[in-house]
Amino acid sequence: MSKPRLSFWQIWNMSFGFFGIQFGWGLQMGNMSAIYEYLGANESELPLLWLAAPLTGLIVQPIIGHMSDRTWGPLGRRRPYFLVGAIFASLALLAMPHSPVLWMAAGLLWILDAAVNVSMEPFRAFVADLLPEQQRTVGFAMQSVFIGAGAVIASKLPEWLHTYGKVSTATSADQPIPQTVTVAFTVGAIVFFLAVLWTIFTTKEHPPEDLEALRRKKAEGWGEIWTAFRQMPARMKQLAVVQFFTWSALFCMWIFFAPAVARNILGATDTNSDLYKQGINLANSCFATYNLVAFFAAMIFLWLGRRAPAKHIHFVSLLLGGLGLVSVGVVRDPNLLLVAFVGVGIAWASILSMPYAMLSGALPADRMGVYMGIFNFFIVIPQILVALILSRVMDSFPQFNRLTAVVVGGVCMLIAALVTLRVKVDAKEVNAS
Repeated sequence: MSKPRLSFWQIWNMSFGFFGIQFGWGLQMGNMSAIYEYLGANESELPLLWLAAPLTGLIVQPIIGHMSDRTWGPLGRRRPYFLVGAIFASLALLAMPHSPVLWMAAGLLWILDAAVNVSMEPFRAFVADLLPEQQRTVGFAMQSVFIGAGAVIASKLPEWLHTYGKVSTATSADQPIPQTVTVAFTVGAIVFFLAVLWTIFTTKEHPPEDLEALRRKKAEGWGEIWTAFRQMPARMKQLAVVQFFTWSALFCMWIFFAPAVARNILGATDTNSDLYKQGINLANSCFATYNLVAFFAAMIFLWLGRRAPAKHIHFVSLLLGGLGLVSVGVVRDPNLLLVAFVGVGIAWASILSMPYAMLSGALPADRMGVYMGIFNFFIVIPQILVALILSRVMDSFPQFNRLTAVVVGGVCMLIAALVTLRVKVDAKEVNAS
């Protein structure tokens, strides 16, 4: 069945839920390492404490993709998963900054990441379900626009609450996590839930052409995930290598950049010091910068995606991002750090859209959800390996510090850029709108 072209506002509505999802992710990325350190974690423990994100993604995303391919009900195919994930993610965001001890924060991160994955995974298949192939690059780029917008606000929110709302940043034995973080996570819970509801209520899904075929698919069982994995299209295998190095880089940045700025660049030695909090705020400003740049880059990609191959856009973007992260190893001026993260922002906009635009044209429609879930393997497996390896390296080699890990991430992103050139994409899939 040919799919009708959707208007700008229809694509806007179907993508708006990502604003809330990324608002929640942005709060997590900018604050979880600091929350762990406030609660007494040391640097070699940080990678293991962050394992929740990749491990829950590894387990949840292919399962949710498999299930959503076989779902049809009053809310459609993908939207029931949007709703369930949003409810549990919002509850976890509300509880997270009230954690009195490290183990509770770590446990809540597992719940949060599992719930976010339940909401997020079907959004990728949602675009492929509803948009004709010629509009998919635009659809994924629109998701990137909302991801950038949500993450910018989430990254800056604790600082804005302190500067303009006069919310306290003080910590104590009774309140180890600053009030700014508590209020920001509460706002994030509300935004997450309402943004996902917007997409649920404004976007309708197409019913299956053959309900009897859908019932037969339900009877196939979980072995279908393994079958799909074995029959993975060649292009997906090529993109898997790109994703492996890309997400190794991102994981290094997310775990280590904020405490690296506070401790290795500014020289803070105490998490209760003003210098440490200044470093965390500066890191959050860098995160806000890359997300703001990603917001504008994604809007440019809405135009550029109609005129240039996704492969070429992705190569240039990853190259700029890798150079930005590598430069952090030598840059000490706060303003130059912000400049370095301009390249990271361009890369982030592309990471969130171009691999999926290249991938979706190579996937069978009846396995779109499960393949999007399997594609997530190549996002989460490198993160698991990075967490396990870096925790051991940091224990054994004290000179390998947080900042070194960020630079290693930059090198991984440069490798990902080079590997992108090996991806074979048909000429007809240069998405013109």
